[in-house]
Amino acid sequence: MKRIQFKFYILTFLAVVGLVSCTNLEIEESDSIISEGFQGLADPSSTVDELYNRLNGQYGDQGNRFALNEVTTDAAIVPTRGTDWGDNGQWSSLHQHLWTPEHVFVINTWNDWNGNQLIASQVMDSRSSPSATNIGEASFIRALSMWVILDNYGQVPFRDVTLPSATLPEVLSGEAAVSFIISDIDTAISNLPAVTAGSGAANGRASKAAARYLKAKVLLNKHIYTGGSADAGDMASVISLVDEIASEGYALQAGYFDLFRDSPDNESIWTLASGVGNRIFNGLHYNSTSQGGGGWNGFATLAEYYDLFEGDPNSNRVALDETALDGQEERRGGVPPGGLPFTGRPGTENEDGFESGSQVGNGFLAGQQYALDGTPLTDRAGAPLTFKRDFLDGGGAPNIINNDETTGIRVMKYNPRYGAFLGHEIFFRYSDAHLMKAEAMMRSGGDPTAMVNELRVIRGATPLGTVSSQDLLDERGRELFAESWRRNDLIRFGQFTRDWIFKAPGSVNNDTYKLFPIPASQLLANPALTQNPGY
Repeated sequence: MKRIQFKFYILTFLAVVGLVSCTNLEIEESDSIISEGFQGLADPSSTVDELYNRLNGQYGDQGNRFALNEVTTDAAIVPTRGTDWGDNGQWSSLHQHLWTPEHVFVINTWNDWNGNQLIASQVMDSRSSPSATNIGEASFIRALSMWVILDNYGQVPFRDVTLPSATLPEVLSGEAAVSFIISDIDTAISNLPAVTAGSGAANGRASKAAARYLKAKVLLNKHIYTGGSADAGDMASVISLVDEIASEGYALQAGYFDLFRDSPDNESIWTLASGVGNRIFNGLHYNSTSQGGGGWNGFATLAEYYDLFEGDPNSNRVALDETALDGQEERRGGVPPGGLPFTGRPGTENEDGFESGSQVGNGFLAGQQYALDGTPLTDRAGAPLTFKRDFLDGGGAPNIINNDETTGIRVMKYNPRYGAFLGHEIFFRYSDAHLMKAEAMMRSGGDPTAMVNELRVIRGATPLGTVSSQDLLDERGRELFAESWRRNDLIRFGQFTRDWIFKAPGSVNNDTYKLFPIPASQLLANPALTQNPGY
């Protein structure tokens, strides 16, 4: 997979100086230093395929964008377990809000998503002779990529491929950035195909519904980028866009964890062919399953996030058929007492007469874990494999480092019982759109209670009497855990800088961390970029 990096323009300048100081001052048209640069793509369709392949890797990664948007929040934490997951503090610094411009995920996310933008611009250039579908897909991916950069860094360098290659990218922010992104999305809506919900055709490729969802997401967050409060006209547009998505058959669907299987459903607006192995194995213990060689024993969630869900805070059991045993709502899932007998269900594999991986529960895994035959599992030292609420070091004190193998409640949204490395990960989902509409209503002075309760009833949760702003944020947390939206939501609801366990004291209520820093090399390469305040 080709990685596009921004050029280091100081080197270009030095090359120009060297050129003009040469004895031979005759300039050939073929000299690369003064060439007109990009001249068009020979096969824009294959380049669009390359863009989707890039997205598959970027979205499916457990680091980079996913880590910046989940591990920096109350929803995910990666404690150091002995010598595992130390990685020079790259995980702990995210959760503690102590990252710097040199953080590898900050640099990679900037490079990856800006690279998408450049490739998409080349596809859209008239010299590439793109088809209408090429234009629709490239404009959608460019808008998405620019929005990711705007949302995370607050400013977007845009390279105009019609200009000489030595031209510095223009930097967009605020209203100018939002307007550019919205224009691209409107182009995408005009050129992308309509895809009916449940057809499976949205698996891997964008559609009109996906573009409308992205536009609603940008407009819902617009005031974060431009300042002030949410605009009533923007909120009305969000509501209208979600209604248009619903008119194509997208709707809330019962069977929460069935949505994350590799099969068509009415909620998935856009999925990618990203392997879901990162989402499965990064939290499972080494002994949790034989699949994939065992888990990686890293990621967990905070007890305060787990407590957003209905159910006994100290027990999360389900029967073999996944019937809740501790009063928990469907989305919290639970731990079964063993595996299911193998019966040949679609997508399952036989392991000693059991469905392979079926002893691994859905949702949040707390307490004792079991083998396929019902034997209680142990950790590598022989102690009971019981996932615990607290993060304690060897001395029994709360700590993000020096944890043992069992600390932290684990998160399981894509279950290994249906395949350990399936290439099917949801990016845009209708329940998110449904809650965006409810939020737009609330921000326009309306009452979102009925819409929130519609979702809660389908998910087997108790309806709420009224829905406050906090209730709506909490509902988004329950519905969309581990889907890369938590940072975005916390910022929009004014809670990203609040205190939670292990956040550095100096980072609490510190607005510096609402944006990530611009990598130092990019500041040197493009003087139009400015470092975000506080770095």
